[in-house]
This record gives sequence, structure tokens and C-alpha cells, in this order.
Amino acid sequence: MAQGQSPIILWFRRDLRLSDHPALKAASETGRPIIPIFILDDLVQHLGPAPKWRLGLGLEAFDQSLRQIGSRLILRRGNALDQLRHLISETGAKSVYWSRAYDPEAIERDTMIKSTLSAKSVQAKSFAGHLLFEPWTVATKAGQPFRVFTPMWRAVQSREVSVPDAAPTRLPAPTQWPASDDLASWKLGTAMNRGLFVVSPYVQPGEKAALDHLDGFLDRVSGYSNDRDRLDRDGTSNLSEYLSLGEIGPRTAWQRVQRAAMMGVSGTEAYLRQLVWREFAYHLMYHTPRLLTGNWKPEWDGFPWNIDPNHPDVVAWQQARTGIPVVDAGLRQMYVTGRMHNRARMIVGSYLTKHLMTHWKIGMDWFADCLIDWDPAANAMGWQWVAGSGPDASPFFRIFNPQTQQERFDPDGAYIRRWIAEGQADPSDTALAYFDAVPRSWNIRPDTDYPKPVVALPDGRRRALAAYECRKNQ
Repeated sequence: MAQGQSPIILWFRRDLRLSDHPALKAASETGRPIIPIFILDDLVQHLGPAPKWRLGLGLEAFDQSLRQIGSRLILRRGNALDQLRHLISETGAKSVYWSRAYDPEAIERDTMIKSTLSAKSVQAKSFAGHLLFEPWTVATKAGQPFRVFTPMWRAVQSREVSVPDAAPTRLPAPTQWPASDDLASWKLGTAMNRGLFVVSPYVQPGEKAALDHLDGFLDRVSGYSNDRDRLDRDGTSNLSEYLSLGEIGPRTAWQRVQRAAMMGVSGTEAYLRQLVWREFAYHLMYHTPRLLTGNWKPEWDGFPWNIDPNHPDVVAWQQARTGIPVVDAGLRQMYVTGRMHNRARMIVGSYLTKHLMTHWKIGMDWFADCLIDWDPAANAMGWQWVAGSGPDASPFFRIFNPQTQQERFDPDGAYIRRWIAEGQADPSDTALAYFDAVPRSWNIRPDTDYPKPVVALPDGRRRALAAYECRKNQ
């Protein structure tokens, strides 16, 4: 079959959308049949329970979107190169397109696949789409990667971001569709156990839901600067899970918020900065992949963090029973909804790494299991930032005081009451849902007494600062 009539295999990964999709646009413009595929390979298999389950919901929603325009999503399980080879042999495809990934494991996989397929005269092309700016196109005046956020923000804030393309109304289908796995047979939600039924009502997967969330956010973006840190208000965009799975493209969010800015709406620059924080995380991961696995600043390698994930203090933190209400509330929000407010993430992370003197990687790995909006770059950068070991980090001596954070960002205690049932005469359904979400093996019930603090806040602060001073003097 000549390349002019042969199908294009469009390999979807974290780009489950039809609009703002450069690879899909390029494939559509050829006029050739398109075979969308998703591969359950080792990189996907290694996802934590919550993000893997959420991925399954996204795949189901995306297949429905494809079917509305005359296409469908083919599912295959196994080694990615092997599955692509099988599909090429079955369909006569001469091209494979995909959107780029930027974590080191995906880069290694994709580079090998591109080289192998090209050697067999199969066109293998990767495209932008997951980021606003490709990491190698952003650099300091000296030509080096950025290490601090603010200079990067200044460098890109006025850059032109192209207008995203609309979703196609029809995709050309192959003469015969290849066989596909049944999504249910993958059992992507198995490891969620009973928590699946608790979190499900809080999840609305798919591109349409993502765009609806963006519309809702634009109605209240004017209050973003003041409300985004308030734990007791719905002041954030709630787009993180959609950006993570690519159910919305970053250019779409950027352009829509920019249009609001041009109309004089306040709060827009603060949100655009947050989109660039996401870019900064990927910029760091791409240029310094050790961000994912070890201290970005090597001088922290000898810091005396606890590295035992089974330490009683860590277990209390994981069970959201530290005795510090705002810390426990943040964790309980995650167990019930699959997400955690960004301000709560900072408080929760600071408490683990500083008051409990526990290595940030233990927290990072726990979040990777529990967050439906898990993102490899943002998760790693966030934990290293709050721990003090990362780029542009919060200094170690900046120790969030959970009590003052609660007073400032949850002044009336609404967030605490929403997620902490113990001590309330009539606790909310959201607070009670925590007991249904967590493992039965924890043996935690609504009538269990709320615990005393694992460590008194002043004692934890003094211990952390003493360790920090000792490290500086070595």
C-alpha cells in the first residue's frame, strides 16, 4: 500500500482530546485514514491506583468523543514497540504520530521507537501539545535552562501562543478496524478498592467536562488573585486533572484567559503565572531529570530526613490523623475527592518534611498513589519546593505553621468542618466519607477519638531548625 493511501496510527498518551491537538491536526490534513490507539505498556501499568483509575475514565470518555466523529479508540496491552509493530503489520500503516512526553522514561521509550520504526521505513513523528513552550526553546540570556521561576515568567509572559485548532468534525476511518482490547478487561480501577465508589461522584472525565470547567472558572477568574489560596472557597480553576491527562490543552486555557485579560478582567495574570509554573516544572524535569528521583540540590543528600515509610509518624500522616486539623483535612480531602487544594498541599508537605522530618520522596510517592490529577513534573517540583531541596525552593527555615495557615486561609474553620468529622455533633457527609474511603485495615471509625498531635508544633519547628543549622555548619 502506498503511503498516500495508507493509514496513520495516532498513538494517544496524555493527550485525550480532539481540539488543540497538533498531532491530530497534522494527521487529519493528510486525508489518510487515522487509527487512534492507546497502549497499556509498563509506564502506564506503573501508575498509582488513583491516577490509573482516572486514566481509565478518561479513555472511556475519549472513545465516546471519537465515535461521535466516526472513529474509535483501539486499545492494546504490552510493550509499546511490539504493539505498534503488530498494528503496522495488521493495517499496512506507514506512519505513526504522537504527542511528546518529557519525563526521562518516556523520552527513552519514544526515542527508541522512533529510531526503530524509521529504520523500517515507517514515518515516526512526534508533535508538541502538552506544553505551551517546548523546554528547549526557553533559556536564559546565557543560553542555559532556568533555575528560578520569576526570570522564566518574565521571559515567556509576552511570548506569542498560537491559537489552538478546533476539533475535527469527522476523522477518516480505515477500511477495516483492527481488533481492540475491552477497556473493562484492563481493570484499571482495581487497586482503588472501596475508595473508588467514594471518589467517583467528584470526577467528570473528558474534554467536554474540561471545557465546561474552564467556562465556569472564567466566570469567577476576577477573584482568583484573592481566592486561590483560600481553603474555604472555590477559588481555583479545577483544571489540574484535565491538564494532566491532556483532556484540555494548555493553549486553550492560556488563550481563553488572555482574552479575558484583554477585556480588562482582573485575576488573569495570576492564573497565567500558574500555567507557567506548570511549564517551569516540565522545564526542570526535562533539563534535570534527577528532579524525579533525588534531591535537585545534591547538598541535601546528607540531610537527616527519616526515610522509613513505615515510621509511626509517617503512618499517622498517611492516615490523616496527625492531630493537626488543617493537615488532616487536606489529606482527607484527597481521599474523598482524589484532589487536594494547592494551599493544603503546601501545608501538608511542609508538615511532613519539616515538623516530622521525613524525606520528601515518601510524600511524593504517596501523592502519586492517591491523586487523580497526579502529574510527574508538578508533583516532584512541588515536594522539592516545600522541602527546600529543589530549584527556586522555599528555604528550609520557612516552616509553614499549620495553625497560622489555618487562621489565614480558613478563618471560620469551614474547610476543617468539611473534612474532619471527629468532635462535631452533626458532621457533614464529606467528613464522614473519609471513613468509607480509607482501607478497612486502618480500623478507623467515626466514633474514634481525634488524636493528639504527633508532635507539638513548636517542638517540630525547633527540631527542624536545629537539623538545618547542623547541616549548614558541616
